[in-house]
Amino acid sequence: MANSPIEPQFFDSFDGAKIAWRETGEGRVVVLLHGFFSDAQTNWIRYGHAAAIAARGFRVVMPDLRAHGSSAKPHDAASYPPDVLARDGFALIEHLGLSDYDLGGYSLGARTVMRMMAQGATPRRIIVSGMGLQGLTDTAGRGGHFRNILTNLGSFRQGSPEWLAEAFLKTSKGDPIALLNILDTFVDTPVEAIGAIVQPALILSGEEDDDNGSAEALAQALPDAVYRTVPGGHMSAVVKPELGLAIAEFLAA
Repeated sequence: MANSPIEPQFFDSFDGAKIAWRETGEGRVVVLLHGFFSDAQTNWIRYGHAAAIAARGFRVVMPDLRAHGSSAKPHDAASYPPDVLARDGFALIEHLGLSDYDLGGYSLGARTVMRMMAQGATPRRIIVSGMGLQGLTDTAGRGGHFRNILTNLGSFRQGSPEWLAEAFLKTSKGDPIALLNILDTFVDTPVEAIGAIVQPALILSGEEDDDNGSAEALAQALPDAVYRTVPGGHMSAVVKPELGLAIAEFLAA
């Protein structure tokens, strides 16, 4: 477990919200976006994924998404327009002056990658992990699952998916009000827009992960994608070293 703290740096996004990012390694830049309820430290650093990628000659840049981690967690609805996470992503790329980079994400981070692609982002390659086709084309379903959790905290049967998600929320010290606002920013991505993404893509999923629909179907919808699996489900795949190693291998190829 690679648990050495990496201190955050900050920039002002398009609306002045302070967004944090952490980075490690040197070389070609890859921007990695974490999942809902999580943060860069938990998703990418704690279990060694960032270190594995950096070891292959990459500068790994990992923001904390708005309403997560060390980034701003405003409570006003005006701070959460549609596609706000994609807009923050573009603001980070502009802030760092990136023109030649790779872009990846897990779960909500993967959805954000695809929203950025639909709006003209130009990375060389993309990594879409913990995400299936339905999670992109029909965001309301998954959003409803999390809305139920955030509005009924403390009411779930021990061991249920909702209970497990709430337990994770507690460990990540999530802000339920800010996170509820994130759900209102989701925008569906039509299959036609997915099919127009020409960059080489790694579609990476836990073998038991169908939380966001079929990752294999997503790979088939893209013109230039490889589909890979790692052990585990949606929550457990993140802690497995195979996740970071698969990303590192794809990027270094």
